[in-house]
Amino acid sequence: MVDLRSDTVTRPTAEMRQAMAEAEVGDDVYREDPTVNRLEQRAAEILGKQAALFVPSGTMGNQIAVKAHTEPGQEVICEQHSHIYNYEMGMMAAFSGCHAHPITAAAGGILRWDQIRERLRPGIYYYSRTGLITLENTHNMAGGTVCPPETAQETCRRARELGLPVHLDGARIFNAATALGRPVAELAAPFDSVMFCLSKGLGAPVGSLVAGSRAFIDRALRIRKMLGGGMRQAGVLAAAGLIALEKHPAKLIEDHRNARFLAETLARLPGLRVDLVRVQTNIVIVDVSGSGLGAAEFSQRLKSLGVLINPIDDRQLRLVTHSDASRQDCQQALSAIAEVTPGAVAVDAAALAQQRR
Repeated sequence: MVDLRSDTVTRPTAEMRQAMAEAEVGDDVYREDPTVNRLEQRAAEILGKQAALFVPSGTMGNQIAVKAHTEPGQEVICEQHSHIYNYEMGMMAAFSGCHAHPITAAAGGILRWDQIRERLRPGIYYYSRTGLITLENTHNMAGGTVCPPETAQETCRRARELGLPVHLDGARIFNAATALGRPVAELAAPFDSVMFCLSKGLGAPVGSLVAGSRAFIDRALRIRKMLGGGMRQAGVLAAAGLIALEKHPAKLIEDHRNARFLAETLARLPGLRVDLVRVQTNIVIVDVSGSGLGAAEFSQRLKSLGVLINPIDDRQLRLVTHSDASRQDCQQALSAIAEVTPGAVAVDAAALAQQRR
């Protein structure tokens, strides 16, 4: 099977498996696991933050940040299609006692300060107060779009002037840094806290990190325990995470090239639509409604041909490239898509790519 459902489907490399087997471990609840400690220290260094905390998942990292920054009854500003709003089980309400204040971004899922400023609550006692602003980079459901650093810097600067913290859901921040050709620390710098995933494009089997000030991480540690995230000999996981963090960012450019290859070829097929402007990293969203098939049916037909691609609504599919999906795999996926698409001829993906050079 060619699996383009997500970059979470990557398998640990042989080097990761060996490091996991040989990892030096201790009890991380006592903060005695040396491998976890090394991972947290290195993550903080790379992001340019004072400290970092290893957590089992990106969702836990985001929700720790919400809890650490807010008080019950406050609002959390987020983008309408953001992960923290749509795919985290309403935890900001269930756990932190906050409710989301979603805003639909003007373009590409990128919230700008002028949109945020209009939604801030006035300082009247009977209004719910804004407690936190969240941004997402890259923006998953906008197609992996990258937030311009200047946009993030303005939002954080303006928010700081008002005493408001800003959290970054940077699950794929290393993809954003790769696309921009800038250090990841530069993208993380203006934020009060940042979460990023090891288990997506970086290829680790488990884990994310949340980073920020020392005081923030001290509070985050307690909240992680509240959520059941106090792991014991977690060095067996952190060992793979260290390899992902140190060696795999350099591989992301190939994922981006494969995504572009997919997008440009799909855009040539009848009945399919791809917004090439939004294909900036490793995610491609394709509208299949012009094919006469719904996205779910399209997905099922692809599965019968050995290609896994998830529908995200009635008309769109999301393809995500990753280190376990080669260019040959992408070509195989394109051939299957052409076979499923009514009116399309069999695609020689390599030939199409050659024509574009």
